[in-house]
Amino acid sequence: MMSDRNDLSAWANSPSRRQLFTGFAVTLGGLALGSTKVWAQTEGEISRTAEAIHQEPVFKASPKRVYEALTDTAQFDKVIELSGAMKSMQNLGNKPTQISREVGGAFTLFGGYVTGRHVELVPGQRIVQAWRAGSWDSGVYSIAKFELVEQGSATKIVFDHAGFPKGAAEHLASGWKEHYWEPLAKLLA
Repeated sequence: MMSDRNDLSAWANSPSRRQLFTGFAVTLGGLALGSTKVWAQTEGEISRTAEAIHQEPVFKASPKRVYEALTDTAQFDKVIELSGAMKSMQNLGNKPTQISREVGGAFTLFGGYVTGRHVELVPGQRIVQAWRAGSWDSGVYSIAKFELVEQGSATKIVFDHAGFPKGAAEHLASGWKEHYWEPLAKLLA
């Protein structure tokens, strides 16, 4: 009998659901107010003006075929040749095209003017690269993401490029079209 009375007493003294809910809401409110202060302190640390490129070229080939053309040294060397970049821009360099097939592996394109590393490789689906141009300051890398989306017998690349130096967007956007998408379309035709 005594233990039942102790159990009843403990139950009667415990908080109700309403009290628990109110306590939880007050705690969350306090956290939200505290985090607003942190957000205000970091506002000056966040860029709201960073440039980015978004393009969606479509190719008459399967995602597997597009992926191979972008990640195979011999095939991408043909893309470079079809782009005419090596003839029109003499200052690119003379390093051979090299593309690692491993995550973390390096790539060298356009005579060594474009270099970087693979961040993510998902065959037939996605390529993410830490990508840089030779004219950029040492240690500056951008992120180039190629998402391959099947569209019937074709493939759309949902391409996003961000993190490059301010003022470079127009030059890079036209470069992607002229030196990647147009010659890649010729190769895959």
